[in-house]
Amino acid sequence: MAVKTKAIKTKKAAVKGKAAGPAAYDESKIKTLSSLEHIRLRTGMYIGRLGDGSNPDDGIYVLLKEIIDNGIDEFIMGNGKLIEIAVKDSGPGKAMVKVRDFGRGIPLGKLVECVSVINTGAKYNDDVFQFSVGLNGVGTKAVNALSIFFRVVAMRGGEFAEAIFERGKLKSERRGRLKDKQKDGTFVEFVPDPQIFVDYRFNSEFIEKRVNNYSYLNAGLTLSFNGKQFISKRGLYDLLLEETGDECLYNMGYYKGDHIEFAFTHTNNYGEEYFSFVNGQNTADGGTHLSAFKEGFLKGIQTYFKKDYRSEDIREGTTAAIAVKLKNPVFESQTKNKLGNSDIRTWVVQETRNAVEDWLHKNPEAGKKLEQKIISNESLRTELNAVKKEAREAAKKVALKIPKLKDCKYHLEDGLHGLESTIFITEGDSAAGSIVSSRDVMTQAIFALRGKVENMFGKKRTAIYKNEELFNMMMALGIENDVEGLRYAKIVIATDADFDGFHIRNLLLTFFLSYFEELVTAGRIFILETPLFRVRTKKETLYCYSEKERDEAVRTLGDKSEVTRFKGLGEINPKEFGQFIGADMRLVPVSINTLKAVPQVLNFYMGKNTPERRDYIMKNLIEDAG
Repeated sequence: MAVKTKAIKTKKAAVKGKAAGPAAYDESKIKTLSSLEHIRLRTGMYIGRLGDGSNPDDGIYVLLKEIIDNGIDEFIMGNGKLIEIAVKDSGPGKAMVKVRDFGRGIPLGKLVECVSVINTGAKYNDDVFQFSVGLNGVGTKAVNALSIFFRVVAMRGGEFAEAIFERGKLKSERRGRLKDKQKDGTFVEFVPDPQIFVDYRFNSEFIEKRVNNYSYLNAGLTLSFNGKQFISKRGLYDLLLEETGDECLYNMGYYKGDHIEFAFTHTNNYGEEYFSFVNGQNTADGGTHLSAFKEGFLKGIQTYFKKDYRSEDIREGTTAAIAVKLKNPVFESQTKNKLGNSDIRTWVVQETRNAVEDWLHKNPEAGKKLEQKIISNESLRTELNAVKKEAREAAKKVALKIPKLKDCKYHLEDGLHGLESTIFITEGDSAAGSIVSSRDVMTQAIFALRGKVENMFGKKRTAIYKNEELFNMMMALGIENDVEGLRYAKIVIATDADFDGFHIRNLLLTFFLSYFEELVTAGRIFILETPLFRVRTKKETLYCYSEKERDEAVRTLGDKSEVTRFKGLGEINPKEFGQFIGADMRLVPVSINTLKAVPQVLNFYMGKNTPERRDYIMKNLIEDAG
């Protein structure tokens, strides 16, 4: 089903004219957009963020997900056990995506409508789709509208129908009999529109992670991505085993019912970690199903031990994965990050409680280790409370009167404005000064460190309360009791691009990964990229983030241009700095592939000096010198 496409070059039309006053508001100004035009004009409403592919939540991955979801829906309904995915990235803004499922195939006579007309599809019919992953009637249409090239072929009973679109507009269609014998199903290939997703690039690691999750959520389904096979036989059990590895304190608990599946264990890590899904969709922000699972998990353990253990003592160190299947899921947005169905609470709580209690009766040795963990958590909590009291009395601080914090007006709980809230953790007052002078006081806060913070690797949580600076930072973030108290949508580490800055960055990441790893897994922590060089003439100034960019800038502006190397953030003029934390701010998200990798990574980089680390440093120093 290969197709040849010609590269399409686009030019932005120049707009000339005089400044005009307010336009007249009359009937001629009223516009009615087609559904596909609305998707292109208000893309964020349908797929969330746009991005360039550097973040796993960027729009190009949502497009891919929407097409894969259709194949998943077929599998859920018992049709097709294989989905083939291929992504060929040919450079910035150039990528061909292909997805082939082996389900029933879109009905040939309705092919065009199903991929181009909003609110058209079979997912409204419970007899055809009971547990749909994709968004009813919108997902594929959004992909179509946001692609410079979109081709779909449906195959049923030896016949096919094909339609080709450009930015949602039908260019050609045909029907006929297949020359070669092929299994029923649907084939889609598309090229994301570079006008919408500027200079995008697909990251294969992000795609592999998503495809791997699909295999865990659909035991028995084989997914092939660029020739690599992904398949799971034990579902969420395999997912949790992959995430935790040897960190489990007892053999993993597992349950699978008709509408709910979950796996759980405890580790020695601080906090809690949950992987939640609805109809195969990763609900990163949880929702009612996750809240109900936590409640049922707590009650099941309390009932088994016949003791009223506190919820925080039971849940501390918990790692769990939960997936539910619902006929009519209600999500809080098109990107489906949080479930809102309140009617599922009763049965999720009850089924989880019974399953956990039953599993503990069948696994008494695991139950003993679990109780030891609960008792240990209780002891640590008591010790922590005593230290908290001492720290508060010594510090005599009020929540929002925290030294070195320049707060902003809006915080995470403040609706849409809160989603833009950011706190910059800076290295000293000098760097903080540049940001303070140029920040947006409504949504950007600053917390200034006094220098290198303490290495918290391997230390108890009580150590935070004995360190005034880390204690103040924790209070500024609002995460003392629970990461759900986080006051800012983004935590941005803004340190100098030198060895001291890199060291402070590593110390901060060690702090977060040791005590608040949920902030990392939730995608809340970022590294700020600021320019290393300024190349300028009297007429033009260019900022460069690497030596390569600097050299290109010198070639562009000429050998007589002035080159400045910024050693620290404090050296950048506040008037210049504003552009680096504005709309075009460069942020590198901090992420981890699996939770089980965290202890090893922290031990290697932040533990005692080992021969292995010394050899690693020497080897890389030699390579860099060469």
